[in-house]
Parts: sequence; structure tokens; C-alpha cells
Amino acid sequence: MSSLLGLYLSRNHLSGPVPDNQSFNLPLLERVYLSKNELTGTVPPGFGTCKYLQQLVLPYNRFTGGIPPWLSTLPELTWISLGGNDLSGEIPAVLSNITGLTVLDFTTSRLHGEIPPELGRLAQLQWLNLEMNNLTGTIPASIRNLSMLSILDVSFNSLTGPVPRKLFGESLTELYIDENKLSGDVGFMADLSGCRSLKYIVMNSNSFAGSFPSSTLANLSSLQIFRAFENQITGHIPNMPSSVSFVDLRDNRLNGEIPQSITELRNLRGLDLSSNRLSGTIPAHIGKLTELFGLGLANNELHGPIPDSIGNLSNLQVLELSNNHLTSVIPPGLWGLENIVGLDLSRNALRGSFPPEGTEILKAITFMDLSSNQLHGKIPPSLGALSTLTYLNLSKNLLQDRVPSALGNKLSSMKTLDLSYNSLSGTIPESLANLSYLTSLNLSFNRLHGRVPEGGVFSNITLQSLEGNAALCGLPRLGLPRCPTDEFDDDHRHRSGVLKIVLPSAAAAIVVGACLFILVRARAHVNKRAKKLPVAASEEANNRKTVSYLELARATNGFDDGNLLGAGSFGKVFRGVLDDGQTVAVKVLDMELERATVSFDAECRALRMARHRNLVRILTACSNLDFRALV
Repeated sequence: MSSLLGLYLSRNHLSGPVPDNQSFNLPLLERVYLSKNELTGTVPPGFGTCKYLQQLVLPYNRFTGGIPPWLSTLPELTWISLGGNDLSGEIPAVLSNITGLTVLDFTTSRLHGEIPPELGRLAQLQWLNLEMNNLTGTIPASIRNLSMLSILDVSFNSLTGPVPRKLFGESLTELYIDENKLSGDVGFMADLSGCRSLKYIVMNSNSFAGSFPSSTLANLSSLQIFRAFENQITGHIPNMPSSVSFVDLRDNRLNGEIPQSITELRNLRGLDLSSNRLSGTIPAHIGKLTELFGLGLANNELHGPIPDSIGNLSNLQVLELSNNHLTSVIPPGLWGLENIVGLDLSRNALRGSFPPEGTEILKAITFMDLSSNQLHGKIPPSLGALSTLTYLNLSKNLLQDRVPSALGNKLSSMKTLDLSYNSLSGTIPESLANLSYLTSLNLSFNRLHGRVPEGGVFSNITLQSLEGNAALCGLPRLGLPRCPTDEFDDDHRHRSGVLKIVLPSAAAAIVVGACLFILVRARAHVNKRAKKLPVAASEEANNRKTVSYLELARATNGFDDGNLLGAGSFGKVFRGVLDDGQTVAVKVLDMELERATVSFDAECRALRMARHRNLVRILTACSNLDFRALV
């Protein structure tokens, strides 16, 4: 091991402290790569004895403590990378003694204090990365001495003051000074004019003011990314080189019109000019930017139409034009942008209506806000086919007709639906209760009527989401009036309950009445012959038992075949037990047979008058239009 030159153990799962050099004698060690492990402790002091060490690459572990000053005693060092650890303290000024250093990387730590001006002595330095620390103070003017510096990253700190003039050399390719508290005029950008290899300028989220130098950016022929959003920059949008692919200048104070020359940036993929003071119209030939996937022009003072050519942006994923003064119909071609994910045209004066079909082409869309316009007509049912949609806001328009029930069919991802302040009529579709992810629903101030559905989002809906619809009913917890159908249902249920009692009773009464009628006729006949009949026969006629159809049905278990005793030409005989416990035979005639009624009457007369010990005694009879039985 004593002759080992390189130690390459990156991207493993090594943990614990690193043994010092006395544990493994490595006097000739030149390169150490231990990045992306779980090593702990301080930066191993044993490496301080490796006099030939050139590259110490230990990022993204769990090292603690400070940056060791002993690093300055290693004269051969060219690369120090200790970022992504939990290092604290200040950057040692003595590191400037390592004159051959080309890379100094202390990103994503907890370093504080100022950037040592002494670092300007590192004449060979090509990459200085101090990103995401707690550094304060100003950017040292001595940085201008780093003529070979290619990448300068001091982003995400708390640096203040202006950017020193003539800071940048011709070797600069990437500049990151974003997310600080830097201020002053952006005139320093004129010093970038000689940086012909500069690809990235990221200076957002500071307090820069002033106007962009007129032609500096246009001369940066290698520029790809320019981000200066969230500052206080004024003036016009600067001319850009044709190489640029991302321009983000939102949240500034830029004014004037969008230059027509911007439509010639054929490599442009992202353009965000939102939240400025831009006026004029959207360039008619914006559709020439066919590589564009993000366009943000929201919160300006733009007027006029949305250009028809916007339908040519087939790669467009995000379109934000909200809060302007745009007046036109929504271009038909926009509904054919099948890659669109976010669409915000809210707070304009757009008119016209949805196409009756075709919106289902927006198969990737998750966010759609068309609120606060002058759209009229129907909500197309085809919106219900947008299964990826999570947010839909059509409020404050002039939309009419019914809320399509299709919105509750396939919008399985929907979380927010706002249809308030329109002229929608009809009832609220029950299908909206099926949207399991829907947590916010606003239907207020329309002309909806009828019952408010229950379940789903309606379980927690508030009155504010339904107010302004005078004819809604249901949901007693919200104080809405009872639905007329509720009263009908209650009456219907009450009547049904009464009928369940009355109808069987009435039927029984009819049956009993029919039986009594027969018995009365029989009794009248008996009375005529009372003088000729024995006293016992007369008493028997007066003591005939009254039996209803319901009692016979109970007695025979619904005339079940399990109680069948036999069958004849005119009917069947069942065994039964009456309500008083008496066991009887019930002969039920088949009323569908011809002469069944004649047979029943004849049998009644014959058995009523017959007296013989071998004949079955008749207790009673039961008769109505559809049923005849002897008991």
C-alpha cells in the first residue's frame, strides 16, 4: 500500500471516520476520491502528511468541523472539493498559499464570514464554488485577478453591495450570483462583453436596478441561459443572441413592447417576461419559436389578440398570459396543443366560447385557469375527458346552460373546480360526488336549482361555495330549504306505510264480507226451514266461524306445497292451522278453470245441508271475485 497513488472509493456506503495516514502508510498518495459516502468525523488530518497529494475530493459525506488550515501545507494540491458536508466556520485565508489550485469547492455547507480577498492570489483558479453557505460581505474586487476563472458560483448566500466593475475575465463560462442581497446598477454587465465563451448568467433574486446595457448580451454568442428575475431592473428588454435557449426576466420593472426580434430566437425553449410593465401586443409571429416549451407573459399591460400562430408551438407545455388586457377569442389552434400542461389565460377580456369538441386533445394538461374573462356558451362535455386535470377555474365568465355531468366521469385527478359567477343553470350533477380527490368546489352565484348532491366533496362543502343560487335545496346542515321532492318522498313513504296496512285490511274485509254474504244467504235459507231442521243444525248455522283470506294464507304458510294434502279437478286441498290453533283442511278452487264457480256454489249447498258421520263437516267458506275456499 505504501506505493498507492490513487484511492477511489466514491459512491459506496462507507461510514464512520477515515483512519489517519499512520494507520495505512500512503506517502505517495496523489488522488483521494471518497465522495458520496456516509463518512463522519473531521476532514482526516492524516492526509496532511501526504506531501504529493494533488486532488482531495470528499464531497457529500457527513464531515464536521472547519476547513483545516493544514491544507495550505500541501503545495501540490490542485483540487479541493469538500462541499455537501456539515462544515462550519470561515474560509481560511491561508488557502491562498496553494498557488497551483485550480478547483476550490465548498458548496452546500454552513460556512460563514466573508470571502477572503486573498483568494485573488490563486492565479491558476478555474472553478470557485461557494454556493449555499452563510457568507456575508461583498464580492471581493480581487476576483478580477483570477484571469483563468471559468466558473464563479457564490449563489444562495447573503452577499451585499454592488458587483465590482471589471470583475470578469475572458475565460468566464458560467456566472452564478443569484439568491443574495446584491444591489446596485446592472451596468456591471457591460464588463461581460469580452466573455465570448460565457454560457450561463444567473443573477436572479437580488436587488439590482438600472437598465441592461444596450448591446452587451447580443454580443455573447455562446449565451444559453440568462436569468435575472426578481430584481428591480428597468428599461427595455435587451436584444439577445440567437444562441440563447432560456430567458427569465420576470418580476422586474421592464417597460416598452416585446421586441419583434425575439421571434427570431429559434433556439429559445423558455421565455418568461411575467410581472413587468410591458405594453403593446404579443408579437404576431411568436409561433416561429417552435422549440418553445414555456411562455410566460402574465401580469403586464399587453393588449390585443392572442396570435393565431401560437397554435404552431407544438412543444409548448406552459402558457401563462393572465392579468393583461387581451381581447379576442381563444385561438382554435391553442386547443390542439397536446403537450400543454399548464394554461392560464385568466383576468383578461377574452370572449367567444369553447369549441363544442376537441378539448380532449389536451391530454397532458393538469392546470387550466380561464377565469375572469367574457367567455360564453356551454361548458363542453369534452373537458370531462381530461383525466390528468387537477385544477380547473372557469369562474367569472358568462357561461350558460348546465354543468356537464361528464365532468364527474373521468376527471379522476381533479382537486379544485371553480365554476362560480357564471349563468349556469340546471341541477348540480350527482357525478361530481364521485371525484374522490376533489377537495375544493365552488358553484356560487349561478342559476342552479334542485337538490345538492351528498357524499364526496359535498360532505364538507360550505355555504359560501353554493350561495347565490336561490333555488338550491337539501343539505340541512347548511341551512338550505328542504327539497319539494323531500316532502313528496315523506308523503309517499307515509302513504306507502298506510297502504301497507290499509290495503291488506281492506282486502281481508272484502274477503270476510264475501264469506259473510254466503253465510247470510245460507242462514236465510236455514231459517226458512228451521221448523223442519233439528235444533242442533240450527245452532250450528248460527255459530259458523268467520275466516279471512289472510288467516287462511297464514294457516297454510302461503298455500305452500309443503302443506298440500291433495289435488282434484277443481283445485287443491291444504292442511292449515287457524289463528285459534284449530287444524283444518282448506280446499282452494282454481278460479282459472271453467265452471269452478258453479262447482264451488254447488259444493257449498250440498255440504251445508248434508249430515252424515262419514262426511267432513264444513266449518266455513271464504269467497271473493278471485278466490274461493272451503274450510
